[in-house]
Amino acid sequence: MGSHTKPNSGGATTPLSPRLALQLAAPHTWPAAIMPVLVAAACALANTGSLDVGMAWLLLLICILMQASVNTFNDYFDFIKGTDTAEDNVEASDSVLVYNDVNPRSALGLAIGFLVVAFLLGLYVVWKTGPVPLVIALIGAVIVVMYSGGKTPLSYLPVGEAVSGIVMGGLIPLACYQVLSGTFTFMALLWATPTIIGVGLIMMTNNTCDIEKDIEASRRTLPVLLGREKARTLYHALMVVWVLAILAIIGIWFPRGIVVLPFLALGCYPLMMGLWKNPLAAPTRIGAMGQICSVNVALGAFYAAALLL
Repeated sequence: MGSHTKPNSGGATTPLSPRLALQLAAPHTWPAAIMPVLVAAACALANTGSLDVGMAWLLLLICILMQASVNTFNDYFDFIKGTDTAEDNVEASDSVLVYNDVNPRSALGLAIGFLVVAFLLGLYVVWKTGPVPLVIALIGAVIVVMYSGGKTPLSYLPVGEAVSGIVMGGLIPLACYQVLSGTFTFMALLWATPTIIGVGLIMMTNNTCDIEKDIEASRRTLPVLLGREKARTLYHALMVVWVLAILAIIGIWFPRGIVVLPFLALGCYPLMMGLWKNPLAAPTRIGAMGQICSVNVALGAFYAAALLL
């Protein structure tokens, strides 16, 4: 057992400072929000020849706030349920409620606050562009709450990778493309295939490293069901599909961007090989999460550059 004890609702002595609030927001996971917006903006510019830069920045802020909300909700529910402990091979900054005597209700309030601000900013976007992004955002918000809360959260089921990939990597580009281009098309989902896979692999990295912890917590994640060896095999296959999807999309729909692909290979190969060799076990969790986020940033940036050409 770890050093975690079931929290009470009062009695905490550490106020939720801006530093701790930022740690709960987990900026190192923000590539999962940034890359989908970047790809959507690049697709919109490539297809329309123009881009509302101010609106693009606003969409980016909204998506980062949503990601911060997800992270904070997740920390809150994991702490309340006793599944986070000081022995889980996480950095202190990754488990604010475990390592700091903060009232968990403060974290819950922060998570709700992030979501409310994102929603209010989203209302401006809806006022400017119409109801489509609101519908997509509401679907995403419901899934966010279902992911961490409820009697049987989605995070306890073997669907976390698919849900996070589709919501963050798919619905975000779909909504952002509609806002920035003025056109709703499911082609945006197809062009977002690389971000769907990339965001899903962030979740799969975490879940594969946490197999033993999740078994203790009665979580039936996909890696728990597969076992580490088969989970790593699937993980490696998805890494290959991730790159092939970028090559196919650029080659078929954005052929002028092919000139970027050699640079993509040179820039991303070392990062991907480092991730490929990671055993995805508890002791290497911190390194693995850093690696998968770095690969998301590198592949996403090169992909966006190819789209822009």
